Amino acid sequence: MSSIKGSTRSVERRAICRCLFLEWEASRSIFYEIAGIYRGAGLSQKTVFSSAQMPSHLSERERFSLWQDIHVAEIWSVEYGISENLPFEATIEAAAIGPVVLGQMSGTIKHATRKVSNIADDNNDGYLLLINKADTILAGAQVGRDYDVGQGEAALVTAAEPLEMIGSDKNVWMNVVIPRAILADAFPRIDDRLGLKIGAENEALNLLKRYCRFLEDGSPLVAPELITHATETIVDLIGLATGAKGEAAELAGLRGLRAARVQAILAKIADNFADPVISAQRVAEELGLSARYVHDLLQETGIRFAEHVLELRLQRAHKMLSQRHNDGMRVSEIALLCGFSDISYFNRCFRRRFGCTPKSAR
Repeated sequence: MSSIKGSTRSVERRAICRCLFLEWEASRSIFYEIAGIYRGAGLSQKTVFSSAQMPSHLSERERFSLWQDIHVAEIWSVEYGISENLPFEATIEAAAIGPVVLGQMSGTIKHATRKVSNIADDNNDGYLLLINKADTILAGAQVGRDYDVGQGEAALVTAAEPLEMIGSDKNVWMNVVIPRAILADAFPRIDDRLGLKIGAENEALNLLKRYCRFLEDGSPLVAPELITHATETIVDLIGLATGAKGEAAELAGLRGLRAARVQAILAKIADNFADPVISAQRVAEELGLSARYVHDLLQETGIRFAEHVLELRLQRAHKMLSQRHNDGMRVSEIALLCGFSDISYFNRCFRRRFGCTPKSAR
């Protein structure tokens, strides 16, 4: 794998890249359009650049080396690795909607790494919503979190932190690139959502995909008010898809979605509280959420996950103890049926909750 050493923003490196790039006059304008879009030039026409447009006399390794050098110098600093089993090919698509870039990378790019040195090279600190469009797995790591996204799934990452992503021999992923100032202003705690997998069934994510396709397939937006509207819609949908918190997220329509998710979580707890192994992680997995998000949602109700479970177990136990047809059951049996595995703990919690012992409640 070819990698860029030192400052890829140096005058020497850029001069070398551009000299090499002059070898293919017919396609250089296309690549510069792509680079201009990612640098925020504001172009809205969808542009496609393919490695197939590179000089045919170059070897496969030389084509990849040139492609990566120009990508690093002109778009952003990332160290790429390619498949050892398939010929090198890479296609970049990009369209700008105001400050937002709708992009896609496809081909035999298998590995991407952004280190501290890469971050220092270009000072890019924007956010990328990565959406896997192929029937492969994209595994990544950022801010101490490992994630893997399958087809139709997504994860939010940032260019401001070291990042690694590994895919299969051939991959296709879409990326929605948002400047840090815009997304962080809309959702001040957006960094809490970094590296969390967004399920393929996420309604906001699916709406975002459809909306981006609509923008890419239509005529370029010209009217400033329409560009602003489209940008705000994309930002709002990212907030909804990631579960971002904050007043701005509520204004984006998150209130209704959060309320629906809280109800779904409470329903899952109500159905499974007697299961001794119930946990926020299991409930989150069943609902396609993260355990942290489940805790965050329940915290807004004023009662934590464990407290919801405990209250339901105690209410069930109290009811069973007061029913005559359960007189033949021992207190310990009732406690076990209600999800308590520790009888001493059950007795303490029952007395604290109802002011009497389980036996006296009969």
